[in-house]
Amino acid sequence: MKNIKTQGFILIDVDVVSLNNAGKNTQSNNDNAIATKSIRKNGRNYVYVSGQAWRYWWREALQKNAGWELSPITRDGKIAFTNADPLKFPDDDIFGYMRAAKDAELDESGEPVKDKKGNIKMTNVTVTRVSPLKNSAIISASSVRPEENWSSMSRQLGDAVPYEKQEYSAIMKGMFSLDLSMVGTFSNYDRTGYKNLSIALQEEAIKDGAEEIDDPFVLDSKGKPKKMIRLAKSVRQNRAIETIQALKTISGGAMQTNNMGDVTPKFIILATTTTGNHPFSHVVGSKGQRDEEVIFNIDGLVEVLKDYKDTFAGTIFIGRRSGFMDEIANELKALEAITEIPVVKILSVNDAIDQYCELLKSQIE
Repeated sequence: MKNIKTQGFILIDVDVVSLNNAGKNTQSNNDNAIATKSIRKNGRNYVYVSGQAWRYWWREALQKNAGWELSPITRDGKIAFTNADPLKFPDDDIFGYMRAAKDAELDESGEPVKDKKGNIKMTNVTVTRVSPLKNSAIISASSVRPEENWSSMSRQLGDAVPYEKQEYSAIMKGMFSLDLSMVGTFSNYDRTGYKNLSIALQEEAIKDGAEEIDDPFVLDSKGKPKKMIRLAKSVRQNRAIETIQALKTISGGAMQTNNMGDVTPKFIILATTTTGNHPFSHVVGSKGQRDEEVIFNIDGLVEVLKDYKDTFAGTIFIGRRSGFMDEIANELKALEAITEIPVVKILSVNDAIDQYCELLKSQIE
């Protein structure tokens, strides 16, 4: 089993938006004042979209544009969980889950086992799965000072009801990592995050054609590899590819009625690596007196491509939308001729996604 991961880096470009709100603005004297999510670093303010919100957009794109049937949610008091069935629901596979439950212990004939007092013995059937898809928040690449703007709910009759909201324009960056070796692959170890399947689902998977494979990293008490359940190659390929393809049509964000913004990538880097290290976190930075001007760090990109050359598998695809950061077009194109780094292809955003997904077909075992 190859340990390979998709490492992705994106930039989005939005104007007059408020993509992820933080509730009441406690810094305002007005009752109807909403704050956008922001965080401070080195004394500067940066707006952001939470990683959870990004995942919500991602799930919706897969449901609406890739035809995924999403795992139903069960609510029990203050607890909510999905169906925890990654065989049927691909989002349980890609996004992970935790479902805590107990079930009746059965004997060989399928009847409930009872204790001396006649009570049915219960067994722990809790299942959890670490998400193969991991992502950062989407944060502004430079410092941003949101503007306080007034809006109102008004009709022809009655007084208008004013409210205050924060809006901003920004180039924003995000990172994600998709563990290709774990897509459609499930362990059953007695360890949080690694007991992925119930006994019933494990038996169902094998009955439907899943195979048992050796885990190259986990051994039993006798020093032999533990077993994992792996779905058919075509299923795993489709789930990984559709997850990445969804970035072409992803949409979302708060206040889209009046502050519609396009959150599809305007710049993307896609690469397969043999380690979990994400190498592209610092290829974009900022400058200026208030760090408000975004700059692309070409030298930093070349540096990480050289430093981690041995960990890249196959071609690195970089996509840029025409009209976005046109000033770096020639420098990006020059990367294709540098022999000291892995092979790089400079394309449009959608072409970069498509060609990377073609590469994945040969990389996923």
